[in-house]
Amino acid sequence: MPTPINRPTFTPNLWRECEQAYAQNPRAYILLQDSHKINVNLLLLAQYLDDKAYLLTQSQWEILISTTAQWEESVLQPYRKLRRIAKQHLAEDEYQKMLDVELIMERKSQHLLLQRLNSLVGETFNLKHTNNSNTQHYLSLLGLDQSVMATVN
Repeated sequence: MPTPINRPTFTPNLWRECEQAYAQNPRAYILLQDSHKINVNLLLLAQYLDDKAYLLTQSQWEILISTTAQWEESVLQPYRKLRRIAKQHLAEDEYQKMLDVELIMERKSQHLLLQRLNSLVGETFNLKHTNNSNTQHYLSLLGLDQSVMATVN
């Protein structure tokens, strides 16, 4: 894969843009997470990179998935499950504190992804001249296709 002339360096600001996209339809993203085991951070990152016309290969998406897999499986997902179970037994402010801790854990995942992303070399592309997208690559690794995105779009 050729190296782009002006290879971007991604900064934490990309997560602000991702959060803005998430805020437009948070329930849809949570539904995708719960029903299809989609990692929302990875999906938002794929959409962000598509918007920036910066394409990663499917094997690079495998690398990104593996970057946070252990953290997600051993810490974040069990905590999320505990938070959901505890919800009915907690006061509103206590539950909010659990959400705040989960957000800290999500930020850790984002940090890991950003570090790995900056070590990968993607390729700029013209949307009119490719059938590939980052979103498509990510979803296909989960055995899914673009049709699951209907709830988000």
